[in-house]
Amino acid sequence: MVAKEAGKEPWRYSASGISIALRVTPRGGRDDIDGIEQLSDGRSVLKVRVRAIADGGEANKAVLVLLAKSLGVPKSSVKLLSGATSRLKQIAVDGDPARLGEALRRLASAKSTDQGN
Repeated sequence: MVAKEAGKEPWRYSASGISIALRVTPRGGRDDIDGIEQLSDGRSVLKVRVRAIADGGEANKAVLVLLAKSLGVPKSSVKLLSGATSRLKQIAVDGDPARLGEALRRLASAKSTDQGN
């Protein structure tokens, strides 16, 4: 199953940037973006893993730093919107929406090579 249609991307564009639906794996062994996954309810999420543990917001901080670095934006441009205590999170990234969307597509497609679906 390929998440290429615009409605299947786990991010939404706004005037000030982009918001991203994530599924985070804390203590994932490395800090990385693992591509796009479709949840059982049909929503798409960007899969992210971090080495940090889910204690005291450490994993959330690691996710924000990873996204800022991966998208080439300052850490202050990346904010947690919802899901502070959940694996499913909404993140806002301020910046040029077209550039951010293209960067996310590149990051996700590099990892979302057909996984035998």
